[in-house]
Amino acid sequence: MTLKTSSTLGIYDYIIFISTLVFSTLIGIYYGCFGTKQATTKEYLMGGKNMKIIPIAVSVAISHISGSLLIATVSEVYRYGASMWLFIVSYVIMGLLAIFIYLPVFFKVQMTNIYEYLEKRFDKRTRIMAFAIYLLSEIIMFPIMAYAPSLTFAIASGMNPSWSAFVLCLICVFYTSIGGFKTVVWTDFLQFGVIMISLVTLYVIGLNVSGGFSTVWNRALEGERLQVFNFNVDFTARDSFWGYVACGPTVVAVVIVHQTGVQKFLSLPKYRDCVWSVIHTVFSIALIHTFCVFIGLVVYSQYKDCDPLTSHMVSKHDQLFPYFVADIGRRFPGVSGLSLAALCSAALSSMSSNLNALSGVIYKDVVCRFLKEQPSEKKGSDILKIIVLVVGFLCTCLVFLVERIGGVFNISLSVVELTQGPLLGVFSLRILFPKANHKGAFYGVLGGLIKYSTKPLSTSGCTLLNETLSALNTTFFFTTGSPVDKDLLSTMTSCLCKASQDNEDEVSDRNTEAALELLSQKQ
Repeated sequence: MTLKTSSTLGIYDYIIFISTLVFSTLIGIYYGCFGTKQATTKEYLMGGKNMKIIPIAVSVAISHISGSLLIATVSEVYRYGASMWLFIVSYVIMGLLAIFIYLPVFFKVQMTNIYEYLEKRFDKRTRIMAFAIYLLSEIIMFPIMAYAPSLTFAIASGMNPSWSAFVLCLICVFYTSIGGFKTVVWTDFLQFGVIMISLVTLYVIGLNVSGGFSTVWNRALEGERLQVFNFNVDFTARDSFWGYVACGPTVVAVVIVHQTGVQKFLSLPKYRDCVWSVIHTVFSIALIHTFCVFIGLVVYSQYKDCDPLTSHMVSKHDQLFPYFVADIGRRFPGVSGLSLAALCSAALSSMSSNLNALSGVIYKDVVCRFLKEQPSEKKGSDILKIIVLVVGFLCTCLVFLVERIGGVFNISLSVVELTQGPLLGVFSLRILFPKANHKGAFYGVLGGLIKYSTKPLSTSGCTLLNETLSALNTTFFFTTGSPVDKDLLSTMTSCLCKASQDNEDEVSDRNTEAALELLSQKQ
């Protein structure tokens, strides 16, 4: 895949962006080389169980907010309106379920590895199955988390996206391996600040460029972007209030019933601290989400009469946010660098949290099973650091495959759907149904991995598409003496599908010409 890039970043952009990476690395060096130096497994994985409420809350919040989510939220508001703000309802429900159902159980058993709990309640087979799902999902997601913001950086800087993702991963692996849990939490705290400063800056500058708050609000009203509260009981409706309510348990799977979330909440000394930390987590996520919604309305106001997609300034709606940042960045130096720092901060926080949590699970479920005797605290800490380095480097190398598979956002969404649902189900089965046995748990997790295939699809009814493709195929055969190859035919089909959907002669002719141009290039 070829990505068109050009260097548009100025000196201020690079200073802001590089400073964020440098300060994150310095935090890792501080906790890894000074003080206790993360000399015990308890210190390395739990911060000594004396962490504070606010840093843990912020860390949990930001580690589950990726750069992809920031970009997608702005795009969704631009296209479908501010009803996305109701997703906060899902997070409130998540907080209630965490406080009253899930966290009391996890805090009572006090297990660093949540999959130990499954073996204690069910059997070893269920634990191994859950661990395997978790391991697979984390290994797949790690390079994707790094690659998503690297695409934006590549477009702005001209650097190859795979290599920029590779460097980002190496920085994350380095400071996570030497600094342990405290480094993860305090770098998350720093990166949360970078994200908030970036969002507030973009919002304020966007308001100024768009003509002020009243202008943005009136344009959003005219464009029907402020129809937020829809209490229609139809769950198939995209913006139904009850649909967001139904999303609450799904959010629990991603944030609460997850190794990274449980590990951070259990690092607090008292359950009361856990409760307050959950409340602050919901508030932190709601704050970021609200600003993303506001920015989405600003972007709509800015491009209300000149849609970047329709005017071919961008090829996908996911590129709206980077396009808006680049547009503002031309007039306000430093804004592009700050926005890139925010996207990379969102990625780094998720990657470092997952690496630290994953090292603890591998240590308990793999390494300790093959050791004849339990290692000392110092040796265990050293083993954990080696695990982070090895697993981190393996995942880092996978970024070169991400560019080839394409569809980064769809892949990440599919991985979450496929893995987190079964894990939420098996933990909920144990907590809500005490009489459930190990067979039900094991086959329930296994069944949750089944993905149904789609029914056969066809393009035989696309009159314009098929007639034009037939003519092009005939022309190509008589010109070159061979039929159109499969890859070229697929590309031509993509061009001509646009022509079929547009239903406008002028646009259809333009897309047909694009397919003909591909033919001439192949010749």
